[in-house]
Amino acid sequence: MTSSVLDLAPVVPVVVLEDAADAVPLARALVAGGLPAIEVTLRTAAALDAIRAIAAEVPDAVVGAGTVISARNVADTVAAGARFLVSPGWTDALLDAMKGSGLPFLPGVSTTSEVVALLECGVTEMKFFPAEAAGGTAYLKALSAPLPQARFCPTGGISAASAPAYLALPNVGCVGGSWMVPGDAVAARDWARVERLAAGAAALRG
Repeated sequence: MTSSVLDLAPVVPVVVLEDAADAVPLARALVAGGLPAIEVTLRTAAALDAIRAIAAEVPDAVVGAGTVISARNVADTVAAGARFLVSPGWTDALLDAMKGSGLPFLPGVSTTSEVVALLECGVTEMKFFPAEAAGGTAYLKALSAPLPQARFCPTGGISAASAPAYLALPNVGCVGGSWMVPGDAVAARDWARVERLAAGAAALRG
């Protein structure tokens, strides 16, 4: 069982797949590049099949589900083999469902009040989203002094250039991003390019 999503790798690829047939070669390329934690977002009809395929055929990958926004999403992705859950935000009902799954999860926050509310619920690991739009590294740095127990995976608008500044912060465990899975590379099934970009991302350390 994955204990903490934040400690698997410095970068968690955020993957949007239109064709489930691309899931396994994409996941293998990301793992080969050094990024074992893969967040497949529930934004397409192929997402659950993609999670199922990666879970079954890429044993070195730790596949998770992103854009989890309902209890039904939680149930469906757990059944598909997801090993962690990520949401863009949270409600009490969604939080209960994610806790009940038994899987590690990262509920999304963008305000101090949301962070404090999760800490009250015993949750210390969170997704900071949308990271760049919500205040970026300056916002997270400001949170670290009054709320040092909260740790984050910032996601949203982060690039290879900006990731190191996030990773240098004491309250950031990893970042989420999609620059290592560009749409044109996936469309062309250029898995060698994905592996190269993944290797570059895996080498990013604060």
